[in-house]
Amino acid sequence: MVTLTAPEAPARGTAPETGATAETTTVDLAGSTVRELNQAIHNAVDGQAWTVTNPGGKHSLAVGINTDIKVAIDGHAGYYAAGMHQKGDVTVNGNAGVGLAENIMSGTVHVKGDASQSAAATGHGGLVVIDGNAGARCGISMKGVDIVVGGNIGHMSAFMAQAGRLVVCGDAGDALGDSIYEARIYVKGTVASLGADCIEKPLKAEHLAELAELLAAAGRTDDPADFKRYGSARNLYHFHVDNSTSY
Repeated sequence: MVTLTAPEAPARGTAPETGATAETTTVDLAGSTVRELNQAIHNAVDGQAWTVTNPGGKHSLAVGINTDIKVAIDGHAGYYAAGMHQKGDVTVNGNAGVGLAENIMSGTVHVKGDASQSAAATGHGGLVVIDGNAGARCGISMKGVDIVVGGNIGHMSAFMAQAGRLVVCGDAGDALGDSIYEARIYVKGTVASLGADCIEKPLKAEHLAELAELLAAAGRTDDPADFKRYGSARNLYHFHVDNSTSY
């Protein structure tokens, strides 16, 4: 059985206070399973708040949320935390493993520490904020998600990125944006190397405004003017006979 610590229900006939903050239900994973946790939050309704204690780096925490709830994971999360996220907010008060917020559709996922490889892979929408560093392939095949990383990202990040924005407040590893489509990348630090068809592009007024909005949404105060913008040269969009093989 899932171990819950829930607030007392109000007395019969007592209306909740107007504007009152939703009470928080706590799930202790020292005595509950991940399956029980996920089933409980899948049964949740809009406006509820949940805290997960003793996560112990377990995998697949808080996946598939499709209601407007808030979930705080107090500790480190394992692989695929907040995967297939559709609504609401998930905060990890620690680090996250491989595949954080994979295939996110909407809502917000915020990691206060570092994230491993493939953060927000294939994400279609929403906002993923990583206060620390992210590993290799951050934003791989992103399709509309916004990602803000406070530290560095690893190699092959934004590989085949189709749409969305990736903001890096630190440095980027090798092959950034390899085979990129129309996603936009902003990097404050240095880039080890750019991938195929990824080039530096002018940072215009519209991009400064876009970047300022993303940084503010992530709770950051970095100056947008300190960043460089990268995107597709669009040379891979068309067939070139010189690239064909003769037999």
